[in-house]
Amino acid sequence: MNSLKKIVERPQFETFVLTVIFLNSITLGLETSQEIMANHGHTLHFLDRLFMIFFSIEIILKIIIYKHRFFKDPWNIFDFLIVGSSAFPSAGSISILRALRALRALRMISIIPTLKKVVSSLLSSIPGLGAITGIVCLLFYVGAVISTRLFSANFPEWFGNIGKSLYSLFQIMTLESWSMGIVRPIMEKHPLAWAFFIPFILVTTFTFLNLMVAVMVNAMDSDSGETENKTRQNDKEEIIEEIRLLREELKELKIEKRIKEKRGKYSPPPGMNP
Repeated sequence: MNSLKKIVERPQFETFVLTVIFLNSITLGLETSQEIMANHGHTLHFLDRLFMIFFSIEIILKIIIYKHRFFKDPWNIFDFLIVGSSAFPSAGSISILRALRALRALRMISIIPTLKKVVSSLLSSIPGLGAITGIVCLLFYVGAVISTRLFSANFPEWFGNIGKSLYSLFQIMTLESWSMGIVRPIMEKHPLAWAFFIPFILVTTFTFLNLMVAVMVNAMDSDSGETENKTRQNDKEEIIEEIRLLREELKELKIEKRIKEKRGKYSPPPGMNP
């Protein structure tokens, strides 16, 4: 079991798994081509089965090695769900679940440390992003109420009700045809409409999106600082352990020296039996 654990935890094994995931991602992309499937469909299906068998064996080996500790790691659970979701048969009412095979490519996140770090930072920034999202939703609701009252009579297709107004404001926030498509036609009947839309864009598009980016960057910096602190703590513990071992070795050397000195002091002269 220990030898199997050493094999699974080797960097070479992770590199091999990453290579298999990369190759599987390529074959999944090739399967979307009707021409390629017509000529090489059987080969691609065969390779897909081999990849599925390999991923299943990998997960089973890790479960055997780590047992219940396997499910304590969120990344192991992520891998387990990805592999499990792609194990459904391709026929019948659940054929749509076979499309989840493409999720296997996401396993690169759990293997490549830099990608794992980015995802962990995004997850840690969720509380801050939640607060910003709440403010944006509140602004959207207020803007939808105001725009519905101002423009629903002349432009019911965009601002006829709260739902349409929310969707139109979302389109404006993304800057997708906001000027020529929506605002300029409105300004032909409401010349001062710019006084509502431009501040809305400045607040939602630029201010709050930049705040979201700042929160995520801050979360990544915090995670980097925590990682550095952990590394320093581990280095400190290693140094302390080495010092302790050196002290024990020095102590043993002193004891051996004293024993040798005592033996030399009480040893009989040459030519005499003890």
